[in-house]
Amino acid sequence: MREQILAKIRKALAQPAEKSLRKPDFSASVYHAVEENDLAVLFAQNLVKSGAKFSFCIDEKEFIRELSPVLEKYFAGEICVEDPHLQEVLKVADLPFSSGRHALMDAKVGITTCEALVARTGSVLVSSRQAGGRALSVFPEVHIVVAFTSQLVYDIHDAFALMRKRYNQQLPSMFSLITGPSRTADIEKTLVLGAHGPMALYVFLIESPV
Repeated sequence: MREQILAKIRKALAQPAEKSLRKPDFSASVYHAVEENDLAVLFAQNLVKSGAKFSFCIDEKEFIRELSPVLEKYFAGEICVEDPHLQEVLKVADLPFSSGRHALMDAKVGITTCEALVARTGSVLVSSRQAGGRALSVFPEVHIVVAFTSQLVYDIHDAFALMRKRYNQQLPSMFSLITGPSRTADIEKTLVLGAHGPMALYVFLIESPV
């Protein structure tokens, strides 16, 4: 048996392997392709793994129904909203909020939009161009993100392709990827939430209008 195996090896080594003349496609993704309909599922799975909360809503009415108990949980603090559309949605629902610098400094909850949702890592892409700028997604203890299914992309490459298409040559001065609540384990390898930003992250994904 041993001699048979060695004979096969010697025979294989004696025959040089066929050389492929094809050049590798270095631009191709190293990850398996995902159907567009599965992006929301993949995003939700990876977002929850990061320690964040996820809610899927058919429309903005359902979003308000899902949002209300979350706001009640943190009602003791100021709620800051700067995006004009979100402000109108909350006004119609008679949900209290504030805006402006003083509201930001006192806010316990910040509600923002986002630039994109990255399904492969469950990350939220935000930028300095959004209402609330750099601060609203960082200062409050709780960050609530409102997004639409049209903002779902597979990976960070797709996210920045979307940004280049949206902003052309005038990209925002800052992009930031948020993957779960802020955390650190610098001190004695003990995980601490909220050390450098919000200690809780909620993402409400709303079905985009057809």
